[in-house]
Amino acid sequence: MKKIGIPKALLYYYYNDLWIYFFKYLKLNVVYSNQSNKKILSDGERLAQDEACLSLKLYLGHVKDLINRCDYILVPRLYSVKKNEGVCTNFNALYDLVNNTFDNINILNYNIDLTKNENELLGFLNLGKELGFSYINSYIAYKFAKEKSLENRIRREEKQKYNLTTNNTKILVAAHPYNLYDELVGKPIIDYLEDENITIIYSDRINHKIIDSECEKISTDIHWTHSKEVMASINYYKDKVDGIIIISAFPCGPDSLANHLAIREVKNIPVLKLIMEDLNSDIGILTRLESFIDILKQKKEENYEKNN
Repeated sequence: MKKIGIPKALLYYYYNDLWIYFFKYLKLNVVYSNQSNKKILSDGERLAQDEACLSLKLYLGHVKDLINRCDYILVPRLYSVKKNEGVCTNFNALYDLVNNTFDNINILNYNIDLTKNENELLGFLNLGKELGFSYINSYIAYKFAKEKSLENRIRREEKQKYNLTTNNTKILVAAHPYNLYDELVGKPIIDYLEDENITIIYSDRINHKIIDSECEKISTDIHWTHSKEVMASINYYKDKVDGIIIISAFPCGPDSLANHLAIREVKNIPVLKLIMEDLNSDIGILTRLESFIDILKQKKEENYEKNN
């Protein structure tokens, strides 16, 4: 039985539910790379160009981690996933980067580019065909996977709605999911906040139906689809949380602009920006987090005394 390797980086954090249910329906085995660790990062740093962002370096390290463990490594190419919008140029070039960086690996690829009418369904039909399945079986597998991934998303959104009703200190952690949940990038921050009994609101769990309307309150001309999710969450949750932490990978160009636009709309709560790069000090990050939480708690106590 064919083994499909999936790097646990970048697009994994957007599409894993869709991928896993698609391959599961077709009775294919999936092999994941290991969680991000120092070796994976070190391998990625050696493979990537100097100007590559931390997230891309990690991705290349995850691809290397899968070599000799599977028959194919899944590397999609995304150009446009929503009409009149684009995505990070790294997602445009992902297939070419991997294909030119590694020798003798079998890449499993599909394209999504709405500017050429190459939509997600067509991509998965071609993906199934490459693996030897008929269009009918691939179509059924895609519909099954789409339904299951939507169910999971709705479940996460409902849990977040409940978390907003708690009386705990609430912090929105705003970041692309591949930074937010990565073991080296966002996970230590999430763990620290949980240890401090902070209720975490996640930017990727916003209802997708309101992303466009929330972004339009900030700017009517935002090009990057995935940045819009982060911007919309900041605008939507700014009056529902006690503080906001924004995590970004150095040197992400879209983030530097999009995050700045969103932060301008935040008036009454503290905001902490964390720019993650290869040489970040864990102690330095934790010190900033500790100070930020102290400010939030002090502010909350002052508001309580004022209103009672």
